[in-house]
Amino acid sequence: MAAVESSLPPGTSSAMRNAFGTVLSALILLLIGVLAFSIRLFSVIKYESVIHEFDPYFNYRVTQFLSKSGIYEFWNWFDDRTWYPLGRVIGGTVYPGLTLTAGTIWWVLNSINIPLSVETVCVFTAPVFSVFASWATYLLTKEVKGSGAGLAAAALLAMVPSYISRSVAGSYDNEAVAIFALIFTFYLYIKTLNTGSLFYATLNAIAYFYMVCSWGGYTFIINLIPMHVLLCIVTGRYSPRLYIAYAPLVVLGTLLAALVPVVGFNAVLTSEHFASFLVFIIIHVVALVYYIKGILTPKMFKVAVTLVVSIGLVVCLTVVAVLVALVASSPTGGWSGRSLSLLDPTYASKYIPIIASVSEHQPPTWPSYFMDINVLAFLVPAGIIACFSPLSDASSFVVLYIVMSVYFSGVMVRLMLVLAPAACILSGIALSQAFDVFTGSIKYQLSSNSKDDAEDKTSTNNAPKDDASSGKTDKGEEVAKERSSKKGKKKEKEPADKPSVKSKIAKKKALVLPLETSIVALLLLIMLGAFYVIHCVWAAAEAYSAPSIVLTSQSHDGLHVFDDFRESYAWLSHNTDVDDKVASWWDYGYQTTAMANRTVIVDNNTWNNTHIATVGTAMSSPEKAAWEIFNSLDVKYVLVVFGGVIGYPSDDINKFLWMVRIGGGEFPHIKEADYLRDGQYRIDSEATPTMLNSLMYKLCYYRFVETDGKGYDRVRRTEIGKKYFKLTHFEEVFTSHHWMVRIYKLKPQKNRIRGRAKKLKLKTSSGVSSKTAKKNPWM
Repeated sequence: MAAVESSLPPGTSSAMRNAFGTVLSALILLLIGVLAFSIRLFSVIKYESVIHEFDPYFNYRVTQFLSKSGIYEFWNWFDDRTWYPLGRVIGGTVYPGLTLTAGTIWWVLNSINIPLSVETVCVFTAPVFSVFASWATYLLTKEVKGSGAGLAAAALLAMVPSYISRSVAGSYDNEAVAIFALIFTFYLYIKTLNTGSLFYATLNAIAYFYMVCSWGGYTFIINLIPMHVLLCIVTGRYSPRLYIAYAPLVVLGTLLAALVPVVGFNAVLTSEHFASFLVFIIIHVVALVYYIKGILTPKMFKVAVTLVVSIGLVVCLTVVAVLVALVASSPTGGWSGRSLSLLDPTYASKYIPIIASVSEHQPPTWPSYFMDINVLAFLVPAGIIACFSPLSDASSFVVLYIVMSVYFSGVMVRLMLVLAPAACILSGIALSQAFDVFTGSIKYQLSSNSKDDAEDKTSTNNAPKDDASSGKTDKGEEVAKERSSKKGKKKEKEPADKPSVKSKIAKKKALVLPLETSIVALLLLIMLGAFYVIHCVWAAAEAYSAPSIVLTSQSHDGLHVFDDFRESYAWLSHNTDVDDKVASWWDYGYQTTAMANRTVIVDNNTWNNTHIATVGTAMSSPEKAAWEIFNSLDVKYVLVVFGGVIGYPSDDINKFLWMVRIGGGEFPHIKEADYLRDGQYRIDSEATPTMLNSLMYKLCYYRFVETDGKGYDRVRRTEIGKKYFKLTHFEEVFTSHHWMVRIYKLKPQKNRIRGRAKKLKLKTSSGVSSKTAKKNPWM
């Protein structure tokens, strides 16, 4: 092999080595893509090809409408089956990125005679984009620390449980495509920062536009990038490449973002975007200062800098004044409720209980970090240290990314999804650097040992011989003198950069570890990776593959499947009129509309707090008052979810206090204290009369005592307080097989004329005789 390499032209062996490395990297990326796709198919293999959770059903319904009616009808679609009697303009209130992506995929596949259904495309959209997200992670990390770190980061992201939870087959939510858009936008920003190419800057703005179309989390991008630009300016790392990376993004990206109907002029009027505009002004002032410095003398430069800084301060103060005026005119300071809850974690619980009531808006617990990112939590600090040796613009951006994502994930558990890519990137960098050190140490130690053995052999072979060869000493001395003179000439001709090579060798020797230590450390890293893989596969197969619409339970007598939700929606679809209105808590609105095709009062969009508070007030009120509220909304059926029979904890009784809080926020006669006994939420004999007489309590526990004779609630682990009662204004029309879903119909209002006639008959029979009483000809 050595003879072949020596016979090749100079540089050919290195070119072949680079080509082989490129092919090997492409093959590894392909395998990572297969891994990312296949690990998300457990939900289809174990259950069936079905849409998961609640929000994805709305996205599925919108995609069906888009594929059936076209893009123009989609933008102008007014949905009268939601938020009755208000309705909802779908085209102007939804992020269209996911819907347009899946609709385009469906159209392309059908155009080339691959007849897949819309549901199938929706189910597999998230796994496909998880492949793209892994490849985008490779590109981003490669720009920061090389291809080795990129491959490691891509492999980690393909399996990280936090991302799997939102991208399993059937999880048709906005995050399915948004995480790819987030990572790809960051990659193009770093690529532009490294190259200074206006082409990549334009692509970066387009990728940002796709992110705006896909998810409201785009505000994280438009705040993180300005923070990094400001950090570079403050630390003296400004360059024309930084200007090219940022300025086109703000101008072109903001113009494109304003084209998205759900964003519109919010791209320039809300506080989430103001930081980008302030940094935009600052970078122009700095760029002007650097430009003037290059064309003026030092004396003129001082005068010009004074003038430019003065004008820049005036402009900045003017912009700040305008922004302060805009902020002051808004009751929330120009921030959305979710943004304020991120900046102040107590804001939602104080002022907007509808946001605080969502489970994914709660702060995470420490075990959730280990569950969602596992061993990456221990590798991230090592990755941060590696980014500082040496520190570059790209590595400083990754460090800033992890710092901000750690904070936001600590405020809202949903944003663990934003933390996952940053954790994978830094962990990939840490693993790559560690493998380089350990394998390099092993290679160096083995090569040094082999050199020592070779030197020992040569020393033994060249031992001094007899004086019989003394006749040849003169010639040997002459040859030695000639060699020494040649060496002296060679030393004079050595280049000046020889000490730098020696310093590099010294640095490499400083990183060399003992052979045994390197081998043990390498084995420990492999074991750590194996543990991570095992945990990720378990999380994908068990923790995150079950669809919320179909539940399972494992017991001593086998696997039990609870399909009560689909059973109930099918009953509504087949046994009620098309125009009937169904009232339930907002969690089940999207599923009711998509699966039962019935009009709902509220749904998961939660855009109208008053309407949701009205439903919460009805559920918290006595039966008669609740009937009047629902009747005024033209409601025919009321649906409640109850888990007391099978032990399902996410039922309406556990959510009931949020209904009380949200209802009490709009209607002061609903007070949370009336439903608590000494500050405790109880449903047993110690429960308050207000709680026992509320509509939610009655609809959930009606005939519950018939299930076991005691009325024992398996979720609350207690016997209910009020076991025997009758309903006067509602009648039970359906209860699912496992009592998980119960549907009631509002009884019609009594005929008052008929009641009046009965009273008249009673009076006539008890008073005046039939002979003397005058008969009414109209009765």
